[in-house]
Amino acid sequence: MFVMLLALLVSGIPLAFVTLLVALIFALGWFGPMVVPLITSRVYSFVSSFVFVSVPMFVLMAAILDRSGIARDLFDAMKLIGGRLRGGVAIQTIIVAVILAAMSGIIGGEVVLLGLVALPQMLRLGYDKHLAIGVVCAGGALGTMVPPSIVLIIYGLTANVSVGDLFTAAFVPGLMLAGFYVTYVLVRAYLNPAIAPIPEGEQTSNAEKLRLLKGLILPLTVVAGVLGSIYGGIASVTEASAVGVAGVLLSTVVRGEFTFELLKGAALQTLQTVGMIVWIGIGASALVGVFNLMGGIKFVSALISGISENPTIILLFMMLILFVLGMFLDWVGIALLTMPIFVPIIKELGYDPVWFGVLFCMNMQVSFLSPPFGPAAFYLKSVAPPGITLATIFRSLLPFIAMQILAVAILIFAPWITGR
Repeated sequence: MFVMLLALLVSGIPLAFVTLLVALIFALGWFGPMVVPLITSRVYSFVSSFVFVSVPMFVLMAAILDRSGIARDLFDAMKLIGGRLRGGVAIQTIIVAVILAAMSGIIGGEVVLLGLVALPQMLRLGYDKHLAIGVVCAGGALGTMVPPSIVLIIYGLTANVSVGDLFTAAFVPGLMLAGFYVTYVLVRAYLNPAIAPIPEGEQTSNAEKLRLLKGLILPLTVVAGVLGSIYGGIASVTEASAVGVAGVLLSTVVRGEFTFELLKGAALQTLQTVGMIVWIGIGASALVGVFNLMGGIKFVSALISGISENPTIILLFMMLILFVLGMFLDWVGIALLTMPIFVPIIKELGYDPVWFGVLFCMNMQVSFLSPPFGPAAFYLKSVAPPGITLATIFRSLLPFIAMQILAVAILIFAPWITGR
């Protein structure tokens, strides 16, 4: 099954269709036509989950943000914080990335937005291009960790754990990772001032400061509406996602940017993204279902558990598998293919599945930046100035990958950070 999956993937067929095709071949060949209704019932239970409705909502939020000037104004407003600080523009980029992540949690949109808004600004001010590129890609990828993260929602669906609990557990680790980035920028900037110069002669008047502050009001109100309604127990994750869409739409109306063309473009982009996620979900659900029927889960459990008596070594082995898969597959496929197998083993070892979900998300952070197929690098390449090659981008990401691996290690040996 694994060899066929690999061979078809290498041939260039999309993951969703490969998984579905392999599932059908093995289901019909191993059990006969009678097993097909079992596959369809698994698929139905995946796509009919109420929490799943929040995925298109958060994608729609990101698509509307992408088309409005909210992110640009938010970045400009952060000048008041970055201001005269060495490395200030890089730090304001990371803070903007955290706020954008807390608004929608879509990685591709964030990297592209920051690549269009922040990267030219840093390069214009004379920042080291490697530092600027790393900050944009790593900051944009924070959408994986900072709630409301779609990675956490999909994990919650596949592992059958509360998405609200996952959001609460991921909040501090997400901010911890952002803190690592800020510390790295400050240390590098003070050790070598030439890589992050302070803007000269840019004085901001009080009237300008007031105008810039207005750019903070709408995004922070949306963040407060989404996260406040979840953590305050007012709304479920699905309901909060609808609050977020309403908030972003209202923001575009208030700013005078709302058009039906904007809404249509955002809706079509959402349809494209969510269509891909649903198809991968259908294929992976079917494949895992057939794999379990054939006794695959017992085989893998015995294989992984047989590596060592020590639960930590088994956990590290799982992290290594996820890390390697992250180099070649996207996170949706990894979550839907591996979590139904890994989570029962994790529970058997006595670990908390919510904590493991945060660990999985932190691991997926690495996959967004790691070569050869790190999606964040390709997203940035699509909007980067002509002189910036993929090789330059991947080289710039190495220190940030090291910080992400450090964060994974800290979470493994200090699980209390998640509050679990």
